[in-house]
Amino acid sequence: MENLDQIAEFKTSPELVEKLYQHSMSKTYEAGDVILNEKAYIRAIPIVTRGMIKVMRTEDDGREILLYYIKAGESCIMSFLGGLHNETSKVKAEVEEDAEVLFLPVDKVSLFIKEYPQWLDYIFRLYHKRFEELLNIINAIAFKKVDERLLALLQKKAEITGNKTINVTHEQLANELGTARVVVSRLLKQLEENGTVKLGRNKITLM
Repeated sequence: MENLDQIAEFKTSPELVEKLYQHSMSKTYEAGDVILNEKAYIRAIPIVTRGMIKVMRTEDDGREILLYYIKAGESCIMSFLGGLHNETSKVKAEVEEDAEVLFLPVDKVSLFIKEYPQWLDYIFRLYHKRFEELLNIINAIAFKKVDERLLALLQKKAEITGNKTINVTHEQLANELGTARVVVSRLLKQLEENGTVKLGRNKITLM
């Protein structure tokens, strides 16, 4: 678990950290749990203290695409914006690794923005990071082939988990890339033949 006082912006404000713990509700989740659905109203802002959450966008035909991951010490900027403007969520948040999450009521989010500049700095840093990640997604879709995007996704998962063996199904990878499972299976087989990965049952190892 990552204590909030270890987050860079919060180190200079023990009072803010105390208020965050005081007003937030802590919940634990298992991998695969959905903590926020699209079109749901946002009543509280999540701050991940353990584990990891992936944020997805779903099209009308049911296809999904991965937007970004939320790691320990981070929050979802889309939740900030939707909650502050009383709008429904434009994304789905699903637990990638067993997670513990603090939920801060939206009214406290607005109050802390006025009272603590460190809180606003935290929001701006996350906004900047997510904006860059979304630009990378757009560039990948526009300019990279699916096999390049697939390998980049596997490398990203290995990087954030610290493990070259990734527990994931072909279906999950297809959803995150916004493509078909048969396409992912074919490309993974090619990567295995090239010696780039080793395939197992619901797991893939980068070589």
